[in-house]
Amino acid sequence: MAIAIDVRDRDKSKPTVFVTMDTNLRIRADALGVISQTYENTQAPDPETNISVLELEVPGADVRGCAFDVADSDTIIAQARRLDADLGGIDVLVNNAGMQFRSPLTDFPLDAWRQVLNVNLTSCFVLAQELARGMLARGHGKIINVCSLQTQLVRASTSAYAAAKSGLGSLTRTMCAEWAEGGIQANGLAPGYIGTDLNTVLVEDEEFSAWVRGRTPARRWGTPEDLAGPAVWLASSASDFVNGQVIYVDGGITAVL
Repeated sequence: MAIAIDVRDRDKSKPTVFVTMDTNLRIRADALGVISQTYENTQAPDPETNISVLELEVPGADVRGCAFDVADSDTIIAQARRLDADLGGIDVLVNNAGMQFRSPLTDFPLDAWRQVLNVNLTSCFVLAQELARGMLARGHGKIINVCSLQTQLVRASTSAYAAAKSGLGSLTRTMCAEWAEGGIQANGLAPGYIGTDLNTVLVEDEEFSAWVRGRTPARRWGTPEDLAGPAVWLASSASDFVNGQVIYVDGGITAVL
């Protein structure tokens, strides 16, 4: 699913933000520091176009939403162009859609491998490539690629996800190398273990939660609010000289053995 959020005020001092998310995820846009309400996509895509229009209302913001398969590159390009034109240019792209598939490496299905890489890596490349053209023409833009602990560390049974997120970190640096001179800042935001609705089962698993707290120097799970500040910073002019970095919001996991 893709959500384009126009949060500009009357003097257009606020940016237009394009955020991608999963169709089966509850939208917590406040975790990205954009809006402060929760929505859930319940509309099925049109069987012919694989696109559904979302009816969202957010006080003080003009929200345009559509749902489509982020693994479908042609659809991504068409919708990105439409929203970019409708909103007068996208200022901030947040590549946040993702999926996971677990299997031992020796048994990992090739179709699942391709799907995980398409959703977690290729869709980010396609969207960034399409929207960066407008950003470069305007001389400014922000790209935030939502990475993972597995951009740097790995766990057994998640080979495709780890490969995709590691690749996304390298892709972020390549975006910096090629687009920084044109006024684009491309950075990664890598969450640690975050206590969200999707992780309720894990949070309530006493053994696993004990492991998370023991492995995390902060000795707790992260919260969606922990991601808001870094996301807003990366989307704002305060980070204009920060480029090609992956910012780990993980309570210190990647810093300590």
